[in-house]
Amino acid sequence: MTSILTFDDVSKGFGEGKTRKDVLRGIDLDVAEGEFVAILGFSGSGKSTLMNLMAGLVTPDQGSVSFKGKPVSGPGPERGLVFQSYSLMPWLTVAGNVMLAVEAVHPKLSKAEKAAKAQRYIEMVGLGHATTRRPAELSGGMRQRVSVARALAMEPEVLLLDEPLSALDALTRANLADEILEIWERERTTCVLITNDVDEAILLADRIVPLNPDGTLGEAVQVTLPRPRDRAAMNSDPAFKALRARVTGYLMDVGIKSRVEGTRRLPNIRPVHDLPAAQKAAQEGLIDERFLDFSQLHKIYPTPKGPLTVVEDFNLKMNRGEFISLIGHSGCGKSTVLTMAAGLNEISKGAIKLDGRHVEGADPERAVVFQSPSLFPWLTARENVAVGVDRVYPRASQGERQEVVEHYLERVGLGDAMDRMASEMSNGMRQRVGIARAFALSPKLLLLDEPFGMLDSLTRWELQEVLMDVWDRTKTTAVCVTHDVDEAILLADRVVMMTNGPRATIGKIVDVNLPRPRTRKELLEHADYYHYRQEVLDFLEEYEHGRDPRKKSAPSAIAAE
Repeated sequence: MTSILTFDDVSKGFGEGKTRKDVLRGIDLDVAEGEFVAILGFSGSGKSTLMNLMAGLVTPDQGSVSFKGKPVSGPGPERGLVFQSYSLMPWLTVAGNVMLAVEAVHPKLSKAEKAAKAQRYIEMVGLGHATTRRPAELSGGMRQRVSVARALAMEPEVLLLDEPLSALDALTRANLADEILEIWERERTTCVLITNDVDEAILLADRIVPLNPDGTLGEAVQVTLPRPRDRAAMNSDPAFKALRARVTGYLMDVGIKSRVEGTRRLPNIRPVHDLPAAQKAAQEGLIDERFLDFSQLHKIYPTPKGPLTVVEDFNLKMNRGEFISLIGHSGCGKSTVLTMAAGLNEISKGAIKLDGRHVEGADPERAVVFQSPSLFPWLTARENVAVGVDRVYPRASQGERQEVVEHYLERVGLGDAMDRMASEMSNGMRQRVGIARAFALSPKLLLLDEPFGMLDSLTRWELQEVLMDVWDRTKTTAVCVTHDVDEAILLADRVVMMTNGPRATIGKIVDVNLPRPRTRKELLEHADYYHYRQEVLDFLEEYEHGRDPRKKSAPSAIAAE
């Protein structure tokens, strides 16, 4: 096949002298005409710099980038670019935003011809009904569709996709990925996709090229799965499983290294929310078996049209030390259940009991890790963790409290960054501090509300390993809200699946009988792993797009979480 885009020994860095950072090193890459290539790597590995070199937005320090044998010296309409952020003109309609590209590339067409061309690409991405809407009236997924339509309207020879789906929820991301694949198969435009999602790369690409953390390229992997590819069917395809395990294993080997430092021991101190020994002994048998008890839980919000029941008859019993994953589509009330368990959201009906006592208001015995780390930016990592520890261990000495703080910061891989300000940390590092802070409270219950949802897939893997390592040592009772099927299975003893709202409830529970301690690499090779994955995927497919298999009526509206 003819090469359309070529990198020859390309290196790129930024800054000068001591502040210089080399991002890409010795890149050799050929993209064939009509090929779909996925560049897969960790955040900070230089993926976007690689894409900007292809687009002509930056120039290499060494080597050359060429398009059809000619050096790339700047942007051009033959290379259409879709960014992670939508970059739309907020004062223009959908048609107006797409028309910008049409007018730039086809200035001599008549007004009617331009409008027809714009409409063609708008309909291609499924937005024919939204032509006159402005970006503020569109969802995130719809705005990204406009970006794709605008890039396609330039009729590029190469479509450059720089993590176009990463800011979207899981269902919207999957739907838009399917649409991009459908367009590519129809148009056969050469595509280069930057992504951090292994499944996305396998679904879309002819070839996957790993980008190592040191800015070099790994060995390319050919994706020989037959097209068209169905994401549900692939789950039972042995070739898909083998390829997924191979790519995942490689990325984990080069990018995820243990950062646990030292063997600091915890002092023998007790938190203030610990029950007296006599009370513990009296309740030990009952509490172990029904340590966390959701009983006929309801959440009802008043609205101008009357009461809206978001969660209805949620019943769940958890044993001490159990890890539950709570999964379902956006709007099913997962986070509502979690915030009620945290005491941050009033219970409308029913009850939640922890350790035999009703949950009433927030308490450090119930530690919460949110999607956003919620740190004090003017404090260091050490100081952020110490805020909670000082409250929970008031009778401990300063030295003992410091031991607790440092123990958990080391456990999450921040032994060398304890005194770094939160404002100077990456999102992944801040979330590590949040996890350390939660465990340092010695909580009876750990509540995780999509704790890795803001992070790229590969950073999520790393922090999932960190979370499992710390949890394996503490066996804290935990509930994790997630929309990620693999994360749900990886972490949990049971996966609890919720139906769509309104009136969402538990639809199915899957017991995950996989050995612990767990690693992602080992689970991908376990005979039962894909069986559990299929069970969860089948349930979620039943409830996709707001459908409710329990009802014969039209799809229900989705309530806000």
